[in-house]
Amino acid sequence: MKCLKGMKEFMKEEDGMGTVEIILIIVVLVGLVIIFKNQITQVVNNLFQKITSQTGGI
Repeated sequence: MKCLKGMKEFMKEEDGMGTVEIILIIVVLVGLVIIFKNQITQVVNNLFQKITSQTGGI
């Protein structure tokens, strides 16, 4: 019962981030991914190449 009461209070709480803030954060993250797409792809590819080359030696 105590857990259920705490959950109800949490749902009623109006502090914290609102929808607008969350949308803005998502927009900024998507923008950064679009801007740095090539660099992110290169980093991920290099990581996978290192992982596969080092696991071959095990």
